[in-house]
Amino acid sequence: MSDGLDILRRFTRPPPRVRPGERCEMCGEPLGEEHPHVVDVEQRGLLCTCRPCYLLFSNPGAGRGRYRAVPDRYRYDAAFALTDAQWDELQIPVGMAFFLINSALERVIAFYPSPAGATESRLPLATWQAVAGANVLAAELEPDVEALLVRRREGGYESYLVPVDACYELVGRIRLHWRGFDGGTQAHTEIDRFFARLRERSRKEGAP
Repeated sequence: MSDGLDILRRFTRPPPRVRPGERCEMCGEPLGEEHPHVVDVEQRGLLCTCRPCYLLFSNPGAGRGRYRAVPDRYRYDAAFALTDAQWDELQIPVGMAFFLINSALERVIAFYPSPAGATESRLPLATWQAVAGANVLAAELEPDVEALLVRRREGGYESYLVPVDACYELVGRIRLHWRGFDGGTQAHTEIDRFFARLRERSRKEGAP
C-alpha cells in the first residue's frame, strides 16, 4: 500500500523549477553546463540549445535564415594592425571591444563589455573599413555568429576571431567580478585568464 502511495505522490508532486539556461530554448530538453548556442537573427538574441536543435541550424539557409548555429572557431591574428588614433576614432571608451556583422541591419556593430553588460557603440563606417582592410580576420567573419574581439594592451593590440557566445561569456565574467571604479584585482585576473584561454584555443594567423 505504501508503494502505491509513493507512486501517487510522485505523479501529483509539482515538477521541479528549472533555472534559465538548463533547458533547450527550442525544444525544452535538459542541458548540461556546456552546450551550444543558436543566434536569433531577427531578435538579435542568443539561445541555449541542445545538440540536435543546434545541428538543425548549422546550415545558414535553415529556418529561412532566422536562426544560425554559433560555430566553434577560434583564431588569433599576431599581425593585427591598429593604431591608437584608429581606436580613438572607434569611440570605444574601454580597453576591449567586439565587432560583429549584423545581417538584418546590414552593417557592423561594435560592443564593449562593462559592469552593466554589453554596451553598443556607434561605429563610424569609414574607420571600420580601414581597420577591416588591414586585418585578415575581419574579412573572415561569419555574419551574426562570429565576432572580432580586440583588446588594447600596453604596447599594442591583440585580436581574435571568436564565436559570438565567447564575447558574451566575457561580458558575464566582467559583470560578475567587477568591483568599484577600476574593477579590482579579481576582475582583471579573470579577464587575463579568459584571454589566455583564447590564445590556447586559437590558431595563430600572420607573424609569430
